[in-house]
Amino acid sequence: MAGLTPQPPKVELGPLQLAWLGDAVWELHHRLQRCRRPARSQTLHQQVVQVVRAGAQARCLECLDGLLSEAELDLVRRGRNRAGQGPRRGDAAAYGQATGFETLLGWLFLHDPGRLAELLDHLQENDP
Repeated sequence: MAGLTPQPPKVELGPLQLAWLGDAVWELHHRLQRCRRPARSQTLHQQVVQVVRAGAQARCLECLDGLLSEAELDLVRRGRNRAGQGPRRGDAAAYGQATGFETLLGWLFLHDPGRLAELLDHLQENDP
């Protein structure tokens, strides 16, 4: 398990790399929440898929409104601006917000796990 301890990278990651990492952090967070529940793996998977979609992540970011520092908001903005259009049939605005959210999670995972836990607890208590 020692390999799972976050270590800040020697080279600063860009917003899209942080978003990619943040997406994994977000999915793992929800898998951990559900793995203790008795259910078929397919059912658990579908539950996780619903909360890791761009629209759900955009709603989570809205739930954090007023809680984020200027530096955290800057990370969200940088991720959102690098997101591109997203999937063809998806909502580009929600995709951008979701990418910003994931960028924030990825950065916090590497640099401030305590703050990450605080925001995840807030989201869990307020279940957007």
